[in-house]
Amino acid sequence: MKTVLSTKILTPSQKELFLNSGLGLVEYNALKIEFLDVEIPLRCKNYIFTSKNAVKGFLQQAQGSDYSDCQTFCVGEKTKRFLEENGLKVIKVADNSADLAHFIAKNHQNEEFLFVCGNLRREELPQILSENNVQYKEIEAYRIHLNTKRFNREFDGILFFSPSGVRSYVQDNQIDGESIFCIGETTAAEAAKYSKQIIVANRPTVENVLVQAINHFKNKV
Repeated sequence: MKTVLSTKILTPSQKELFLNSGLGLVEYNALKIEFLDVEIPLRCKNYIFTSKNAVKGFLQQAQGSDYSDCQTFCVGEKTKRFLEENGLKVIKVADNSADLAHFIAKNHQNEEFLFVCGNLRREELPQILSENNVQYKEIEAYRIHLNTKRFNREFDGILFFSPSGVRSYVQDNQIDGESIFCIGETTAAEAAKYSKQIIVANRPTVENVLVQAINHFKNKV
């Protein structure tokens, strides 16, 4: 049986999708999330979120407050869904932070924004906003820590969901002949430092990464 390592603990439905394909699965969290006790001002009208964890950090600090008038701009459909489930209005959702920043610069240049992020946030969004003179402030609501773990076995494939996940895995393990499945191009760029056997998801979702791995190994049978 072909066995795949997921560097993220999957939800029950995601795991079922994978195991029904006949593949073996080993999973762990390559990263640990620490939410910070920071004050997030609710006077701002426009908020930017590039991850679901940023929304979780915001909600922890905004507990008991009225944020129904807030407008949000986010990256990823799951982040959008999470925002809406918690009563926040989503003005724009984009596939990546660069696309979101360009949309804001083009359509909301004269407005002010609060960017709620983590310690490993990428540079594209702040850089594009600054270059286009969009006024914004940045608040770090959570920190990502590498959760390293050594595996004394080989896998047929490895699933990566962030550049940080790649860095965490390779601290204690080598990537040799495994097929590597990545959620997006930035994750793939990090994985490309260690492997040439990389397949990138068609859409930046966990489910699409799983489908890519299932289809890849199905074709190998």
